[in-house]
Amino acid sequence: MKLALHITRAGTALYAGIYDITDAATFGQACADAYTKLMQEQLHKERNIGALMEDVAAEASVLDGALIRVERVQ
Repeated sequence: MKLALHITRAGTALYAGIYDITDAATFGQACADAYTKLMQEQLHKERNIGALMEDVAAEASVLDGALIRVERVQ
């Protein structure tokens, strides 16, 4: 089934994507894809290599306190 995956933190949308999820494995793949895209976006925003390295070291902090919502797409 088609599901929309939304990730928000403090009321701000961080990510939204639509995935075809049929089981636990495809749900895991969707979450991994969302995380990868979030990290890529964060890394593209950095101005210099120092800021980039700090973000890589603390990459999980972007999801600290985040809400993940899944809803069926018609």
